Amino acid sequence: MFNAAGNQILTLTGLRFDANLGILDHEKTAPQPIQVDAELNLGTQPLMPRDDEIMHVLDYRKVRKIIIDECNAVHVNLLESLIGKLAHRLMQLPGVLGVRVKIAKLEIFEDCEVAIRVETGQW
Repeated sequence: MFNAAGNQILTLTGLRFDANLGILDHEKTAPQPIQVDAELNLGTQPLMPRDDEIMHVLDYRKVRKIIIDECNAVHVNLLESLIGKLAHRLMQLPGVLGVRVKIAKLEIFEDCEVAIRVETGQW
């Protein structure tokens, strides 16, 4: 019987969509593109799940939907507010011990993107 274990981290990288975010007039009237990267620390897990069924692992489709829904729930003025809400929501998922999230505003400046990264929980 194969029973080795290791620390498991679920990662979503480069998730791009439009969100209602910002303090500028044009940001308040139209959504803008953002990119979200997220890492969820699931702690020590068996290297092989007990079976090959999705119900026994954290479904990354659910994580993706939560990120998009949370970022589009209401208009938020500050990136700092949005990332805090998102990190808090992801920490509520069963089995999640820690969350690292980065949200980038892709078109706020012509010459760079602006991003905030937050890390919470156990790493």
